[in-house]
Amino acid sequence: MVAALVLSPRVRADLPFVLAPMAGITNVAFRRLCREAGPAGLYISEMITSRALVERNDKTLRLIRFGADEKPRSIQLYGVDPVVVSAAVRMIVEEDLADHVDLNFGCPVPKVTRKGGGAALPWRIDLFADIVESAVRAAGGAIPVTVKMRIGLDDEHVTYREAALRAQDAGVAYVALHGRTAAQFYGGTADWEPIAELAALLDIPVLGNGDIWEADDALRMMATTGCAGVVVGRGCLGRPWLFADLSAAFTGSSTRRMPGLRAVAAIMRRHAELLAQWLTDEPHGLADFRKHVAWYLKGFSVGSELRSSLASVSSLAELDRLLARLELDQPFPEAVLGQPRGRTSGQRPVALPDGWLRDRGSRIVPLDAELAHSGG
Repeated sequence: MVAALVLSPRVRADLPFVLAPMAGITNVAFRRLCREAGPAGLYISEMITSRALVERNDKTLRLIRFGADEKPRSIQLYGVDPVVVSAAVRMIVEEDLADHVDLNFGCPVPKVTRKGGGAALPWRIDLFADIVESAVRAAGGAIPVTVKMRIGLDDEHVTYREAALRAQDAGVAYVALHGRTAAQFYGGTADWEPIAELAALLDIPVLGNGDIWEADDALRMMATTGCAGVVVGRGCLGRPWLFADLSAAFTGSSTRRMPGLRAVAAIMRRHAELLAQWLTDEPHGLADFRKHVAWYLKGFSVGSELRSSLASVSSLAELDRLLARLELDQPFPEAVLGQPRGRTSGQRPVALPDGWLRDRGSRIVPLDAELAHSGG
């Protein structure tokens, strides 16, 4: 039996697994499916930009809605300006918008890093520290603040040790480390050794992230690195039941869910319906659902024409008709276990603001660094 992940008296995960924030994925509907499978974990919203929150952008205000039974409520916040980040955290506290804030320093997407945000920020170590300190100060002990980061920009610009120590000094509740650099994007194999190093170095919990495809991967990561818990991202795409497997693994059970296509089709239908309810519009809900189709059907025998039709579905009635055409008695395709899901693109140069690498100590916020829109 593993130890609970306790961030504050109000915020705890009875089992130490966390749903990673994923843009365009970890909305109310998907979080609900995952929580129902493994209610003992921590489930974080997709990325919310501090500027969009403070300016009360309509899309952002929709993204920070939580289910009535969703506790604790966790928001991932992105920001590059300490003043704006502080204002966003203060707003979250004063308006009781969430119980926990996770700061994004791990996103490798060019539109984020070229503005100095996400995985680019820890290179400017003093600016990074200013942001973390301002967030913790604004939280005022009312809610815990955590940090998610990568190893560094690339093999020549490694930042995780110093950034983690500065985050600990600022008062964060945990540090989560993805075992890749920004330049690696989502390719290759995650390096878990830096996770082990941080687990030994820090006095606060360190969570590991990267290549948790199955529940047994989580057990292996914790055993080999000594980390206090795991953050699961792409491994649960099209498989919200992975959190049931994690719950079983962390409580000593060897039981693993491997639903056949009939059960998967039922989950797909419910996911689409939850998205339609969340977006209060069936066509928009089904449009959002389409990206999940290939993940759900990975490894199953489904004709190309039917796959294509499912990936362009526009109504629940149409989805019902198409799901009925599947050969529903197929067992779960065990051959796909342990295989990567979602983005797998690899090594690429990191897009950075002009002159970003020249002065690690600069506290200058890049022009127009704060993104005006949240999510994917």
